[in-house]
Amino acid sequence: MTESHKNSRRQPDPENNIDFSMVIASAVHDMKNSLGMLLHSLDELRQEQASTLSGSSRFNTLQYETERVHSDLVQLLGIYRLGERTLSAHIEEHFVPDFLSEHLARHQPLLDGYNIKYDIESDDISGYFDDDLLTGVLNNTLNNAIRYTKGKILLTAHQRDGYLVFGVEDDGSGYPEHMQISGSVGFKSLDFKTGSTSLGLFFASSVAKLHRNGARQGFIKLHNRGTLGGGVFEIWIP
Repeated sequence: MTESHKNSRRQPDPENNIDFSMVIASAVHDMKNSLGMLLHSLDELRQEQASTLSGSSRFNTLQYETERVHSDLVQLLGIYRLGERTLSAHIEEHFVPDFLSEHLARHQPLLDGYNIKYDIESDDISGYFDDDLLTGVLNNTLNNAIRYTKGKILLTAHQRDGYLVFGVEDDGSGYPEHMQISGSVGFKSLDFKTGSTSLGLFFASSVAKLHRNGARQGFIKLHNRGTLGGGVFEIWIP
C-alpha cells in the first residue's frame, strides 16, 4: 500500500461528518412532540371513560410516567439550547393568578385521579417573565410533588424582597439536607452517582438566571419550611 493511499484513508468524508448532538436534539424534539400528543389522547380517554379510569391506579401511573418523560425531554432540549447559547427568556407581562390556574388545570385530571388535594395561594398581581420557560420548570416540580406528596399540593406566588416568588409545596417527607439550597446550581455540581442534584434543578436554576432586572438575576431555593410541612421549591424572579 502506497503512502498516498494510506493518507487518503485517513481523510474524513465531509458528507459523513455528523453532528451527533444535533441528531440527538432532533430525535428528542420528535419524541417530545409525540408524547405531547399521547398526553392529549390520555386526557381525552380519561374523560370518555371517566367511570372506568378515574380510579385506575395503572392508568394514573401511565399518565404520570408519560408526563414525567415529556417534562424530562423539554428540559433536555432546554439544556441543549443552553449549551448552544440559543436559549433566551422572552419576557412579557402575565397576570400571575391566571398563569397558575392554567398551569394547574393541565395537571388537574391526574391530581384528581390520585385523590390529591390542591390549591393556589397567589397575590393578585402581574409579573414579567417567560411563561414557556416557567411552565417547563413548574411542570417538573409539580411532577416531583405528585410523586412525594401524601395528599396535598400547594402552588404559591408572592412578591418578596423585590422578587416575584413562585413556589410548589407538598406535605411529603421534605427534601434531604444535601438538597436544600439557595442560589444557583452549576452543571459541574451535578452528581450522577449519588443523585444529590438533578438535571431538573440545573434547568430550573438556568431558567431563573435568564431572568434579569438590572444587576439582579433569578435563583432557586429548596427548603422544608412550608405551610404543608413537606418540601418547598421556589423560583425567584427579579
